[in-house]
This record gives sequence, C-alpha cells and structure tokens, in this order.
Amino acid sequence: MKNSLSHHCSSILCKRMRQFLRIVLTSATLLVASAISAAAADNVQRAELIMFEHDGCPWCVAWHRDVGRVYAKTWEGKAAPLRRVDIRAPIPGDLDTITIERATPVFVLLMDGEEKGRIRGYPGDDFFWGLLGKILKDAGITAPQTN
Repeated sequence: MKNSLSHHCSSILCKRMRQFLRIVLTSATLLVASAISAAAADNVQRAELIMFEHDGCPWCVAWHRDVGRVYAKTWEGKAAPLRRVDIRAPIPGDLDTITIERATPVFVLLMDGEEKGRIRGYPGDDFFWGLLGKILKDAGITAPQTN
C-alpha cells in the first residue's frame, strides 16, 4: 500500500513537472522567436520619398493632381512613404545633410537617412513613375511579386 501511494504521488508530481516544463519551454520558444523577429525588423531599411516644394509652384500642383492622390496606395508609396517639405520653411534637422535646391518640386529617396536618388522637376506622371521606379530598383527596392 505504501509503495502504491508513493507511486501515485510521484506520478502526480511528474505530471505537474511535465506541465511546468512544457509551459517554460513554450514561453522560452516564443521569447526567442519574438527576439529574432524584432532583430529582423530592425535590419529592414526604412525608405521615404521627400518632396521639396513650395506654395505657388505650378509643377507641384500638377504632381499632387496627377500622382499625389494615388501615391500612398501604390507599392511605391508603401515602400517609400511621401514626406512633404516646404523649402521656404525651416528645413527639418534630420534632412540637414541633403542639398536643398531652389527649383521645385524635387523628390529625394532616402533610406535610413541616406540619399539614394533624386528626381528634379515634374514634366508628367509617366516621367515621374519611370524615374522613381529606376531609383527604387537601384536602391534595392522592387515591386512585390504577384501570383
């Protein structure tokens, strides 16, 4: 009888120990996976398209009419979100390494704060999309594959 009770207690103890170890191992696995995912996200380069413009610029108005309304919905807009900067206002400090031109619009592709390409002017949407596609490709940003 004593032997049976001892065996029963040890099997309950073993069962609880296995449950505890399963929880600990699952938690550890999730923690490691989360850390790996966070590290991978930190390695992704962040791109943005800076549009230097000013009020009264007719080419800026044309760009906003032709491209600006849809830009954020395109893969290009998702890969390099637009950031508008008025050249007549103080330039944000994080852009102090970029050469500011007097002509507008000027589009500058930045990746992690480093200039990767520039488009000067806006003579039409075909011109813009073609040049932007080349700059993005040269920077290693390509359109997502569709099935």
